[in-house]
Amino acid sequence: MRCINRVRLFTAVLLLTACFHLCGCREEEPKNTMVTEFEKENYNANLYEGKLYAEELCVSLEQVALAEYQEDTDLHAAALFDLADHQVLYSFRVHEKLYPASVTKIMTALLALERGNLEDQVTISSHAAAAAFPPDASLCGLIEGDVWSLNDLVNALMIRSGNDAATAIAEYIAGSEDAFVAMMNQRAEELMANNTHFMNPHGLHDDAHYTTAYDIYLIFKECIKDERFIEIIKKDSFTASYVKSDGSPGSSEFSPTNYYARGLADRPGNVTIVGGKTGTTGEAGNCLVLLEQGEDGDSYISIVMGAPDKAVLYTDMTSLILAIPDDAPADEAGS
Repeated sequence: MRCINRVRLFTAVLLLTACFHLCGCREEEPKNTMVTEFEKENYNANLYEGKLYAEELCVSLEQVALAEYQEDTDLHAAALFDLADHQVLYSFRVHEKLYPASVTKIMTALLALERGNLEDQVTISSHAAAAAFPPDASLCGLIEGDVWSLNDLVNALMIRSGNDAATAIAEYIAGSEDAFVAMMNQRAEELMANNTHFMNPHGLHDDAHYTTAYDIYLIFKECIKDERFIEIIKKDSFTASYVKSDGSPGSSEFSPTNYYARGLADRPGNVTIVGGKTGTTGEAGNCLVLLEQGEDGDSYISIVMGAPDKAVLYTDMTSLILAIPDDAPADEAGS
């Protein structure tokens, strides 16, 4: 079966969940246990899901192999999604919980774009200043009292992957980092990223800060609906202009953390790499989520999580992208 009536299925899930809560049964189990079990019984691997929240989703509850791609089982997870035909082209451990590192920042950027005015000016607090972070953290060099536009902070967040920029954005949007984290978790729930839990806006390690490759796909897919997000991740460099605490002008130039954008990794020739987000911590390994576009205009999201080093990360990502079929199957239902 390739196509299901999502409305009928979702209604059935809601009714089952309501009955579960009314009965007061097994409160110690996670809230999504019944939903997950129901889905496992009613979904086939690599099938197209109907409209859920006004968009079509790629769905896979099983491993999906991809011809021409040599699977690397040392990775935490990997996936390839065909957005045009709503297909999971490759799926490896996509529902296993893992640490996302700075891939977290796609959610921070999403909320900044959805809830903020990019022209607004943000005064950097002591909590958001670079001095408040470990010296080996990825930082933009924000200084307490400096004034940045939200636009420049979001660009610095995605291009330089500044943890200080993430905190400044969180405080601007929600008033505090804790309040912003609550927004992140609420937005994840709205996107049905049910295996995600955030503890901060930047991705520095916390045992309770986790997601899955599939949830990253859901969040990133929401991000790329906004053309402003795409314009940011396409950039090969960015220069921020701000006002220092003494009133004098300042500027900082940032290069992408993405090796494809920096020319440090050879780009696959079968698609155009639009851009994406990297993430690296000792616990998470080396991670990367990308948006690609084929010559026919079809778009893809590729994800590699938990590579042991940058060389493996980009070798595996390149191999995954090169394995995109020349004629990925179209949606048979045409819906």
